[in-house]
Amino acid sequence: MISEISISRAIIKSFLEDLMKNLEIDVAVVGAGPSGLTAARYLAKEGAKVVVFERNLYVGGGIWGGGMMFPKIVVQEKAKDILEEIGVNLVESEKGYYVADSVEVVSKCTSATLDAGAKIWIGMNVEDVMFREERDEYRICGVVINWNAVELAGLHVDPLTIEAKVVIDATGHDATVIRRVLEKIPEVRGIVSKKIGEMPMWAEKGEEAVVENTKEVIPGLIVAGMAANAVFRSPRMGPIFGGMLLSGKRAAEIALRILKSS
Repeated sequence: MISEISISRAIIKSFLEDLMKNLEIDVAVVGAGPSGLTAARYLAKEGAKVVVFERNLYVGGGIWGGGMMFPKIVVQEKAKDILEEIGVNLVESEKGYYVADSVEVVSKCTSATLDAGAKIWIGMNVEDVMFREERDEYRICGVVINWNAVELAGLHVDPLTIEAKVVIDATGHDATVIRRVLEKIPEVRGIVSKKIGEMPMWAEKGEEAVVENTKEVIPGLIVAGMAANAVFRSPRMGPIFGGMLLSGKRAAEIALRILKSS
């Protein structure tokens, strides 16, 4: 006999246990797109306590739609190892360009991230950050979370908080975390572009820039993926995803250095 209450009890108990265990974490990754998932996987593999917060009820960001809803994406030579090490099948189309199935990429990136030990919480919106002032500078020290349904419904419901030593803004074109920080702490405006948002498409420059722009922009806050290009007004690149993967890997490397020095 199936008991509906037993089902409810199992779900509530399991998630509350997860939530309680992860109120204090090493890294909060905001956004479960290619850069966010990659960063979380590499961090978790190194033993970091990581939670990925995704406001949608799905992960993968812009990968799913491939190029104009053709479910294929392209990566270049220097990034293909990141996908090959998690078992994604790649086919060389032209010299230096490798094609992958977008659904396979999302599925295997997600599975590998979970297998590495990271948590991924969907439907959860990071609506703000926590900060402290230390030695005349602001440091980001956590995220403020709420269900995305609360925001969509326009309800006034107070959020909860997660303490994190590092926050990675991997929210894509919107760069929602850094935007919120600039709204609340305008004093940090000098470190980023006056107007956030990427430039028109130039795939070569955009792919180079997304890795170069992946950095700690405010103590405790790293930007990665398209959020990094949006912050520094670099070009977009379309359905080539090598730079996004490399950006996630670099974000993990930067976060690990911060964790080791703290």
